[in-house]
Amino acid sequence: MIDRYAAGAELPAKAIVGLSTADLNAFPIPGTWSIQQIIVHLMDSDLIASDRMKRVAAEHVPLIINYDESAFIRNLAPERVDPALACEVFRLNRVLTTQVLRALPAAAFEKYGVHNLNGKRTLADLVSGYADHLDGHLKHLYAKRRLLGKAL
Repeated sequence: MIDRYAAGAELPAKAIVGLSTADLNAFPIPGTWSIQQIIVHLMDSDLIASDRMKRVAAEHVPLIINYDESAFIRNLAPERVDPALACEVFRLNRVLTTQVLRALPAAAFEKYGVHNLNGKRTLADLVSGYADHLDGHLKHLYAKRRLLGKAL
C-alpha cells in the first residue's frame, strides 16, 4: 500500500512533459478542469492528505474536515501557479510523507479519524484512497492530452 502511494510521487511531472501553457490551460472537455487545474488540485489535495494521514497516525481519533476543492480551483487562481513547481511540491510531499508512513508500526494503519462527511477513515483507507485519487485524476489528464493531440 505504501509502495503504491510512493510510486505516484513522480507521476504528475511526467504527465505534463511537453505541454505548452496553452495546452495546460485548454479545456478540451468543456465543463471540466484544465490539465493545469488538475495539477494544482493534485498538489493541494496531497498537502491536505499528508496532514490528514499524520494527524490520524499521531492523534487520538482526530476530526478530518472536508474542504471544497472546486472553491480552491475557482478562487485561488490555479492558472497563475507554476505547474512545474506544483509538481515538485507534490513530489517532495509524497517523498516526505512516505518516510513518515514507513516509520510507523503496522498497528498505526488501523488507527482512524472521523471525517465530518464520510465518517470513520483508517490510516490504511487514507493511504490507499490518495493513491486511487492520483490514478483517477491522471486518467482524466491523459484523456485531455489525447484530445489535444499530445498523447504520451
